[in-house]
Amino acid sequence: MRFRSWMWAFLLMLATTGGAGVHAQSVGRPVVDPAVAKMGSGFTSGILEVNGTALHYVRGGSGPAILLIHGFPQDWYEWRKVMPILAKKYTVVAMDLRGAGESRATKDGYDVATMAEDVYQLAQKLKLERPYVAGHDIGGMVAYAFARLHPDYLRAALVLECPIPGIEPWEKIKAEPLLWHVNFQETPELPEQLVMGRQTIYFGRFFKMGTVDNNAITAADLAHYVKAYSAPQQLRAAFEMYRALPADEKFDNAHREAISVPLVLSGGDGSFGKIMPGLKEALRDYGWQNVTVEVLPNLRHYIPDEQPGKVAELIEKYAGS
Repeated sequence: MRFRSWMWAFLLMLATTGGAGVHAQSVGRPVVDPAVAKMGSGFTSGILEVNGTALHYVRGGSGPAILLIHGFPQDWYEWRKVMPILAKKYTVVAMDLRGAGESRATKDGYDVATMAEDVYQLAQKLKLERPYVAGHDIGGMVAYAFARLHPDYLRAALVLECPIPGIEPWEKIKAEPLLWHVNFQETPELPEQLVMGRQTIYFGRFFKMGTVDNNAITAADLAHYVKAYSAPQQLRAAFEMYRALPADEKFDNAHREAISVPLVLSGGDGSFGKIMPGLKEALRDYGWQNVTVEVLPNLRHYIPDEQPGKVAELIEKYAGS
């Protein structure tokens, strides 16, 4: 009886601590996800141990590899409409960053350099050769760090709808009243206490402000994103990514060596697109030799949800082979 009681306690611990949606028996095996099934029979998902965490990923298609990295407050699902388009010509992989969705939450490691290493190790385990890396929002910051850490591994990179921490106009952006949430989410502990149980209201506000067509992200889509951060450790992970911004600034400022990786900076003209020309100029002092700016008209922040065709077209334009 003691043994049986101990086993039940152990299983309960596995299910309720540190997993943030990752079940021990799922690691290394396919994951059944209705959202993946809706994209077609050519898509699969799984979870792999990497860099001290476990990352959930979705994969489909064949051909040259493309890696897609999500932003806040989202998970791989933000690429659900982009992936089937790209899969016609490419092997396309989207993952949940550590702590989001079905990926495992950890005590720390939410700086962009560590998360970029997560993605790099995942790509290696999936045997992706010289992928094109595209990131949106926080994912764009991770894509930038990926290029800095492993410039010889990837073909090129896309930073979509985000600034780069520590690189101008970063200070001006942090002082922008419309981006109040950056300082709020950097605050220790308080955001979790105020937002837990109110994710639908909180996330919904960002989606409303960040889309031209407020119907682009449906109630069902919002429910998916809320579920991706429904557990306390998942919500904490989301805010820890913002608390790591000072470390991200130091990382980005420390890397000024010459880099020839082709980089595209893109955003909606109603959001971060307007800062991209200035960011391109600033990056000259950080060694970047091949930077292109693409400003997307009549769009705001959540472009992969709202205009997946335009995002797929942009990626295909620069992804090469």
